[in-house]
Amino acid sequence: MGSLSSILPFLLMFVVIYFFMIRPQQAKIKKEKEFESTLKVGDKIVTKSGMHGKIAELAETTVVIETMSGKLKMERSSISLEMSAAVNKK
Repeated sequence: MGSLSSILPFLLMFVVIYFFMIRPQQAKIKKEKEFESTLKVGDKIVTKSGMHGKIAELAETTVVIETMSGKLKMERSSISLEMSAAVNKK
């Protein structure tokens, strides 16, 4: 009984950390992967660095976007879900 009471606070702390930190982060990653897979040519996007553009070409892991200054090739993972959603709401 004594060993259970000494381990219980650590188990409780792990459960709290899991539900408040690990699980939400996994859900966010899953949502971003889903967003990346639904991208299509013509979508308006914003990159994580703040560049605005429209998708011109898609590849498996890269995307070519048209900006006012020309075309840029970048990774799909550099597209921001939150900022792109805000731009498309307008």
